[in-house]
Amino acid sequence: MICKKDHRHEQMFLQLPNSQGGDGRHKCAGCAYETGLAAGRERQEKVDLDLDSLSESQAGAVRHKSPHAAWALGYLNGVRESYEG
Repeated sequence: MICKKDHRHEQMFLQLPNSQGGDGRHKCAGCAYETGLAAGRERQEKVDLDLDSLSESQAGAVRHKSPHAAWALGYLNGVRESYEG
């Protein structure tokens, strides 16, 4: 499935490292970020990035960006948010 969400064009993803190989190839970094964000908000202690569950994207700011780094950034931001609310 191809990601059509607006997050594909979020400029914050430009800071992520490039990744054009391995299991995460062409996976949407925006979807990975959102998955990590949800896990962080719940402060999940057993974390799991399921690459197969992510949509694919070659569009905008997420093109060739690491889904692993995006997930980790989302997790960190989610944990931060969990302490604020």
